[in-house]
Amino acid sequence: MHIEKQNTSSLVTMSTLFLVFIVLLCSSTLIASQTIVKALPGYPGPLPFKLETGYIGVGANESVQLFYYFVESEGNPEEDPLIVWLAGGPGCGSLRAFFYEIGPMQIQYGNYMDNVPALALDPNSWTKVANVIYLDAPALTGYSYTTNPESVRSSDTKSALQTAEFLRKFVRDHPKFLKNPIYVTGISYSGIVIPIITEELYKGNDEGLEPFVNIQGYMGANPLTDKTGDINSRLEFAYRVALIPVELYEATTKDCNGDYAEADSNNLQCMLDINEVNKRVGPINMQQILDPDCEQASNLVRGGNPVTMGNRRTLRADPIKMLPARSTLKDTFCRGDYYNYATLWANDENVMKTLGVREGTVKEWLLCNLDMNYIYGITSMPQYEFNVRSSVAYHERLTKRNCRALIFSGDHDMTIPHVGTRTWINSLNLTITTDNWAAWYVNGQAAGYKTTYARDNYTLAFATVKGAGHTAPEFNPAECFELAKRWFANKPI
Repeated sequence: MHIEKQNTSSLVTMSTLFLVFIVLLCSSTLIASQTIVKALPGYPGPLPFKLETGYIGVGANESVQLFYYFVESEGNPEEDPLIVWLAGGPGCGSLRAFFYEIGPMQIQYGNYMDNVPALALDPNSWTKVANVIYLDAPALTGYSYTTNPESVRSSDTKSALQTAEFLRKFVRDHPKFLKNPIYVTGISYSGIVIPIITEELYKGNDEGLEPFVNIQGYMGANPLTDKTGDINSRLEFAYRVALIPVELYEATTKDCNGDYAEADSNNLQCMLDINEVNKRVGPINMQQILDPDCEQASNLVRGGNPVTMGNRRTLRADPIKMLPARSTLKDTFCRGDYYNYATLWANDENVMKTLGVREGTVKEWLLCNLDMNYIYGITSMPQYEFNVRSSVAYHERLTKRNCRALIFSGDHDMTIPHVGTRTWINSLNLTITTDNWAAWYVNGQAAGYKTTYARDNYTLAFATVKGAGHTAPEFNPAECFELAKRWFANKPI
């Protein structure tokens, strides 16, 4: 009997130790997936904000490992919104937002520290009013990777479902944010997936998925939404900003029956009209019509995209020499050259180690992965299928939810003109409420124009950002910060 008690006691002890081992193993796995970053190469001293990086597995067997940067709000993290920000492309890394748009850091062009571009704090960081997840999605974007070849290829719908899964798991792993209002946000091509992700989160809550995600709405900056409609709106935009004469605008509209994105190649007069239009918009930078044109490749349907410039160039051989010197920055301004600073920084071995990037998972960090970058008229790329032509139907379904939306556009963006954005918003047949193309102000000056809409428990605010291009936060950071700050606080824009 004594021996039996001894054996039973030993078994209990062994079982307890085994359970403790499993708990510790799970905890160590979680810890290994998250890195608390106290300092960043290129920035002097400790970071004055809380930065966490890590991975969350999604998809079958969690074979897609999505990398994220998470910055806690510098205001009131317990109550401020939690937002996930998508950089578009698809396939563009979220460091673009972190450095150039809404993030806490700015690159000091022409200055270096520890052989990487020097960094400084951004006074217009959205992290002052929100908890921000900068997400590298879909798979093979930024530092994200897959564990098997079958998971490499993504699509609009697949990416949206995996991002929704990511966000639910993120809240699970960060339960202190369970009660914070959550918004799905992003720029450019992410306008296709943002409403899909948002709807998926609402549906998941309806189905009882755990944990409950406190989804409150979504935001799109210069969002691609209706691919054909957005491209077609370029003609009207070009006319409105005096890039083409009224006679050519009217003739092209009539001869092409309003369809330029997919014009009938057998319609000779339409083709001739479009050729005349392209002659006039060719020298224009479609991302920001007032910026220098560094690509010389713009046209009505396929506009040049400076974010892809140099993405196939490796900067590792002699990195500093490949970047523009400080003395030449002002005279040779090309935005695409500036993006190479992020490429240099992100490919530095010490940077990757600091961020907790898993060794051997990413051969080279690219600002935008061209194997999935969208070009109008193409239905797929080697790593991505463009299987949603328009996300308007998702917006329509969201109007039946208790949901808030903010859509804003730079009024000098010809890539996704505000003209087309207003067209699809009008198609939702919402009721205009307090503002109808009224000016909104920052520091006493008109920063753009706004219209507010509603239907039952759904509200949508649309705003232009005066003088901004594609995308607005990069060109007018102070105005966009103020816009977001007011909207997050449920205050009038």
